[in-house]
Amino acid sequence: MPETILDADSSNPVSMGWMEGLPPPPDKRLAWARADHMRFPTHRYAYSHMREFLPTARVGRGRSVWDLPVALRDDLDGVAFNALDDGRPLTWEQAHKVNFTDAVLVLHRGTIVYERYMGVTRQDTPHIAFSVTKSFVGTLAEMLVAEGRIDPAAPVGEVIPELAGSGFADATVRQVMDMTTALDFSEEYTDPSSGIGAMSNALGLTPRPPGYAGAGDVFAFLPTVRKNGEHGQRFTYRTCNTEVLGWIVARAEGKRLDHVLSERIWQPLGMEQDADFLTDTSGMPFAGGGLNPVLRDMARFGEAMRLGGVAPDGGQAIHAAAIEAIRVGGSKDAFVPAGYAWLPGGSYRSQWWFVGGNHGAYSARGIHGQAIYVDPVAEMVIARFGSHPVAANSAFDPTSLPAYKAVAEHLISHG
Repeated sequence: MPETILDADSSNPVSMGWMEGLPPPPDKRLAWARADHMRFPTHRYAYSHMREFLPTARVGRGRSVWDLPVALRDDLDGVAFNALDDGRPLTWEQAHKVNFTDAVLVLHRGTIVYERYMGVTRQDTPHIAFSVTKSFVGTLAEMLVAEGRIDPAAPVGEVIPELAGSGFADATVRQVMDMTTALDFSEEYTDPSSGIGAMSNALGLTPRPPGYAGAGDVFAFLPTVRKNGEHGQRFTYRTCNTEVLGWIVARAEGKRLDHVLSERIWQPLGMEQDADFLTDTSGMPFAGGGLNPVLRDMARFGEAMRLGGVAPDGGQAIHAAAIEAIRVGGSKDAFVPAGYAWLPGGSYRSQWWFVGGNHGAYSARGIHGQAIYVDPVAEMVIARFGSHPVAANSAFDPTSLPAYKAVAEHLISHG
């Protein structure tokens, strides 16, 4: 018989019954040792319970909370658009299931106008944000650049002497921030022998193969990455860049990345909950994809970006110069060779993606459907968690990017 293909309904972790029971029956128990937290359909449960599978550090919130007013609208579910790949008509509501959405929120002019939670994800559930994490790290780096504490033109080997013999050595900090480094590192998620596979082994994200003798943590792995070509020529998405950037930020501040994130973003922005940050055995947070916030806190960060870094009390929480440095976007010429079919006219800057032709929108993007989408013209921020069966954004961009644009245009035309 042909294998059953699970859709969003049939793979719903609630109906699947993962980890239900006291104790759960053996066939409903999930385990790190089988990599259940990183494979479909069990990851649909695990993405909302990652600290049960991997070690985490706590990103602490402050004493005050940024209040987000709520005025839910009833006119967004029916907003229509056409998918970019096959042109099929969809509505905003239908897209949630197509994209295996776990939670989604829309802010308009700072007010929550739409909020949905599905599966096992709730308002108070930390959910892995994967590479959305990169945009937090890139913003921290731009803050330190704006304060004169990081020189973007400095060679990485001078900033982090441990990398003096690596492929990063003669790359500038800016090239790391914008991912225009030339490295022997493949971001092929389905290939265990790729660069990202080797880094995952060092991190301990999934079980290591028998007889593994490679790096035991990310600090040990990064010096092994070799150069391949000339830095600064083109954009190539590689998570190892963000690990180096997180190291640079931590070294500049003299404290671990989770503490920097807490002090520089989480507390000043009045996040409502602590976040969990996956760590390796050295205690190094996974800068390229380990942050687990709640959805409303992701939206708060997006709103702070839209407002130019202004804090809830009206003060400047994120340096305005840092926000402006990000908003200019990256080199479109450097971006073109990467071949992102659904991002024509796009660019990449400071760990943020820029969406060509969509009102100057920019986005934090993570595998399996994680996103923060900021549309400055529509005064809109969308935050989303997902657990799509396919990791790469190319699998759901055709049904996500036009949905975001359609909601933005609806809000512009309907107030």
